[in-house]
Amino acid sequence: MATAFASIVEDQPDPTVARTTSQAAPPPPFAKEPAKASPLAGKLAGWSRDLLAPLAGITIFLALWALLAPTVQTSLGALPGPLDVAGQGVALFEEWQAASAQEAQFYADQDTRNAAAMAAGNAAGVTDFEYSGPPTFLDQILTSLKTVALGFVLASVVAVPIGLVCGLSQRVNAAINPLVQIMKPVSPLAWLPIVTMVISAMVDSNDPLLAKSFLVSALVVMLCSLWPTLINTAVGTASIDKDLLNVGRVLKLGWFAKLTKLVLPSSLPYIFTGMRLSLGVGWMVLIAAEMLSQNPGLGKFVWDEFQNGSSQSLARIMFAVVVIGFIGFGLDRLMMALQSAVSRNRVA
Repeated sequence: MATAFASIVEDQPDPTVARTTSQAAPPPPFAKEPAKASPLAGKLAGWSRDLLAPLAGITIFLALWALLAPTVQTSLGALPGPLDVAGQGVALFEEWQAASAQEAQFYADQDTRNAAAMAAGNAAGVTDFEYSGPPTFLDQILTSLKTVALGFVLASVVAVPIGLVCGLSQRVNAAINPLVQIMKPVSPLAWLPIVTMVISAMVDSNDPLLAKSFLVSALVVMLCSLWPTLINTAVGTASIDKDLLNVGRVLKLGWFAKLTKLVLPSSLPYIFTGMRLSLGVGWMVLIAAEMLSQNPGLGKFVWDEFQNGSSQSLARIMFAVVVIGFIGFGLDRLMMALQSAVSRNRVA
């Protein structure tokens, strides 16, 4: 009885509470509602986070660089500041413009001589020489991009099929995994002499389609950058939902249909993640490979300026470092955009 009574009492409203609630003072007539965040404020906050904060970090870095650079003395003088480095960038661009004008003048003069020879009936006097001026900084950038592109494509062609097989077969994965773990940490400086000797033995023509230094650099990039793609492809393939594979068995899909309709669409995000990592590794490896193989790219530019030892060499090397960083950042953003597009299409 006491328990029942207690529950009934608890269920009854307290008249004091009810009266207090009913007699609560109404809100003031001029009371303001809580302010809501405007869309403009949200956009400004996003701009501050995405634009202003990085600009502030870069500005602080440049200011510290300009203040501390004169205090660092090297064998070539004080460490160049941001303005000195930017000035050498302008000078390199002007050198490219002058070289382009010389090349255009060379071909114009050759065309003029050939036209005069043909008018005089001297067909033997017609020449078709290639301009042989030294490569400019922009030409070396293009050479580096071509080299890393070839190495990256070769790495992807090798790594993706092997990764797919490893992901689909535990036995193959167990057989290849020790080799991957051993080869993955090998430095490009160790691969370079081996690749150089192999390419020198295989390419014996005096005028090959691709220069030996170009092939050596591209193959070193391939050997050092294929492992992230291989590993991520194997992980992505092994993580495919087993129900999908069972559906493929029920539908009696062939090996090729299973690969193209089930395996590849499911593992594409992993594959592109590995390719993005491989491209970053390849770009880092490229500079060292070009330095030692003398491939006329950014690595050779840095090495030549180091050997030159002029008063502008250090500023030029630092400008090349900045350019290498920007190009690497751009390549990473490009692969990220491709990865996002692939993932978005997969979700859709």
